[in-house]
Formats: sequence, structure tokens, C-alpha cells
Amino acid sequence: MILTVTLNTALDITHRVRSLRPHASHRVSEVTERPGGKGVNVARVLAALGHEVTVTGFTGGATGRVVQEKLAAVPGVMDALVPLSGATRRTVAVVDERTGDTTQLNEPGPTVTPAEWSAFQEAYEDLLPAASAVALCGSLPPGVPVGAYAGLIRTARSFGLPVLLDTSGEPLRRGVAARPDIIKPNADELAELTGSHEPLRATQDARRRGAGAVVASLGPDGLLAATREGRWRATPPTSLRGNPTGAGDAVVAALLSGLVEHLPWPDRLARAIALSAATVPAPVAGEFDRGTYEELLGLVTVANETSAA
Repeated sequence: MILTVTLNTALDITHRVRSLRPHASHRVSEVTERPGGKGVNVARVLAALGHEVTVTGFTGGATGRVVQEKLAAVPGVMDALVPLSGATRRTVAVVDERTGDTTQLNEPGPTVTPAEWSAFQEAYEDLLPAASAVALCGSLPPGVPVGAYAGLIRTARSFGLPVLLDTSGEPLRRGVAARPDIIKPNADELAELTGSHEPLRATQDARRRGAGAVVASLGPDGLLAATREGRWRATPPTSLRGNPTGAGDAVVAALLSGLVEHLPWPDRLARAIALSAATVPAPVAGEFDRGTYEELLGLVTVANETSAA
């Protein structure tokens, strides 16, 4: 079982409009609602790949009940969310059908009390003996200590479990110091962590700070990985129009599946590129087009990156 942690779960609401224009009224052609938050999206992709997944984090209020109802309908995903008194946040994505661009509105999330944070830590530790790997994903809701991920990493590692961390800012900086096995920043997050805007140098620096492996998302330029086994650059064979929301979560799912399946790094990266590209034509985050994924998997270029950092 793979355990994904989403401390700031959400109800993802996606609106589709013909053309998004500032200061104008719009007719919405389609609305979809899905349980969301980065770790929940990761879990849905992992389940679609055939893995058993448990989702934990916080849920509360009427929105939280909707999240849990919809999560119960996802095959292969077990709900281990911890209740809290506040209401689960909503995120709203507006997709412009003319351009394919997406505008995202993210609420901050409910405030977590010290007692609720303690209850989560106990529930998290109870789940670890059955896990094969852990993913810690997304932002921290108000009230959760900024060093929360660092503590959760140390706890998982005390059980001998590999940990992937996907967050940003100060939670990422502190989390890296706890020595996660993999981090997956985008280019901006990596630059903020290391102070370097040169990706190869920055990935090496992030490893020196404590990360076992760094897989940096470089947008249309693909992925750059710095690991103990070597450095690779993986690039997509083509660019696809659609909704890119959730592409990074698909990368996390691919890296986790490759980790538990003991795939070599080039195969993990090829899967990550193909899977993230296959999310773009999908209507909402946490889903992917299987035909596109299978078509692209053999076309991804993964090359050794030998330039000195």
C-alpha cells in the first residue's frame, strides 16, 4: 500500500467556458467536482495504474463530506482522512476552451488546532506499518507547524519507508533537511530553495541539502533528475493542448509507482513524462488519458546529463 498525505485537502471544482474574459459574465458549459489536493490527485493516478493507495490528511464540514463521498467511489483508494472542526477548502479551476488555458483559484484551507494536529500525527503513525512508500504533498493549512513535513519524514524513515516530498517554500526547505528520498520541485520552487536559477546546479545543491534524489519539473522542457545513480534529462516528444492542472501530481504518481516497482531511473522518468503529458487532455486533475500515455511512453527521450554542476 502506498500512503499519500494531503494536509490541505480540497473539493476541486472545474468550470469550462468558451472564452474567459476579464470583467465579463460567462456561461459555463460544464462543471465537474472531484476530491482534490495534490496527494489525493496522486492517489487517483496511482490507483488507475493498479496500486493500492490510502489517502490521509484532514477533512471537515459539508465540503469535507462531499470529498469523502466522492473519494469512496474511486476504486483502489482507501479513505483514512482525519476529521477537523473547520470546513475543507474548495479550489476552482476555470478552463478557457478557446485557448486551453486554465485559471486557478485556491482557498487557504481551515485552521488546524493543536489537538487536531496531534490526532493526525497519531493516525499517520498507525498507518505506516502497512505502507510501502509515503508521499507528502501540497501546502500546509493554517495552524499546522511550518516544520510539519520534516517531522512526518523522520517518522516514516523510522519505519524504514521511502518518502517523496512535493511542497514549496519554507516547508520544503525544512523538509529537505530531514532527508526525504525524493523531492519534486518545479523550476521556481527549486530556485527559491537553492538561490540558483541554473537547474542542474540547483538540483545538485538540493541534494547536498539533504534530498536523496531531486526531480525538477521544467514545464515544456520536461524533467531534470539528480540522483545517487546519476543525472538524467527527460523530454516529452510533443506538447499537448488542454488542462495542465495535475500534471505535476502525475509525475509524483509515476515516481512513486516506479519506486515501489524497483524500476531504474530512466524508466521512472519516461513514465513520469508520458503520464504527466497524458493528464493534459483529461478533463480534470487526477485523471489521465490511457491511450495517450501508452502512445507516448515509448517516445520519451531520457538522456544522461553529464554537464558539471
